[in-house]
Amino acid sequence: MTETAVNAPKPKSETADFLQFLVKLAIFFFILRSFIISPFNIPSESMQPRLVVGDYLLVSKWSYGYSRYSLPFNLPLIPGRILASQPERGDVVVFKAPPTASADYIKRVIGLPGDTIEMRDGTVWLNGEAVKKQRVADFVIPVSPNTRCYDRSFEVPATDGTAVCSYPRFRETLPNGKSYFVLDLIDAPRDTTEAIIVPEGHMFLMGDNRDNSLDSRFPAMEGQGIGIVPQDHLVGRALVSVFSTDGSASWFLPWTWITAARWDRIGEGF
Repeated sequence: MTETAVNAPKPKSETADFLQFLVKLAIFFFILRSFIISPFNIPSESMQPRLVVGDYLLVSKWSYGYSRYSLPFNLPLIPGRILASQPERGDVVVFKAPPTASADYIKRVIGLPGDTIEMRDGTVWLNGEAVKKQRVADFVIPVSPNTRCYDRSFEVPATDGTAVCSYPRFRETLPNGKSYFVLDLIDAPRDTTEAIIVPEGHMFLMGDNRDNSLDSRFPAMEGQGIGIVPQDHLVGRALVSVFSTDGSASWFLPWTWITAARWDRIGEGF
C-alpha cells in the first residue's frame, strides 16, 4: 500500500531547524558562562604587574558559589547565594563593583571577615603584623597602544632603543604563604590609612598596582572606589591567561595578530 499524502511526513523547514539550533546554542553558552567558566579582559592598569591592558583570561564560576551577580546582566534568578565558599587571601577575583554592581572589576583579596587592615607608608598591615614586602627587579613593559607609562619619569629606552616603562616592583607574601608581585610607584595619600575591620560576609580587595587602583582603601562611590565588598558580589576566580595583545594589531592585516601577541603572558595561572 502506498503512503497517502495525508500520512506522508512533512518536509522539515531549514529555517526552523536553524532557529532551533540557535536557541540550543544560546542555552549552552548561558549555562557555560553562568555556572562553569567565563572570559574576562583587562581594561585598566590597576593589577599590574600580574595583569596588563590587553590580557584575556578565564574565570571559574564555581569557585565561590553562585548569586545573581555571577549571572549575565545580574539576572535575579538565584535568591541570595548558593553553594557558597569563601575566597582565600591572595586570590585574584572578579566581582560586581559597589555601589551600583553594574561593572565587573578584578582585584586581589587581602582581608577576610574579622581581619583588621591598614596601610602604613605603603606597607599592608594585617591583624597587627606587617605583610612581608621585598624589593625585587623592576617590572619592565614596552610602551604600546595598550600600555602608557604612569608618568614620563618611568619611561626609559630599552637596549634596542624602543621605549619601555620601568616600575619599582616588590614581592609581597601573606601570612598564608601566598606570594605575588606588586608595584609601589610614588608616595600617595592612600599609602597610609586608618585600620578597618572587615565585616562578616565581606572582603577587603586591593589592586597590585597600589598607586593606580581605586580599591577597598577608597569609599564605595562610583568612579572613586569600591569600599569593603560583599562576598555576594563575587563573579568568580581568575584561572589562567589565555591571550594577550599589545594593541598594535589591525583587523585588516592578519599577520599583525601574531606580531601583536604577547606570547610570554599566555598560559600563566593564578
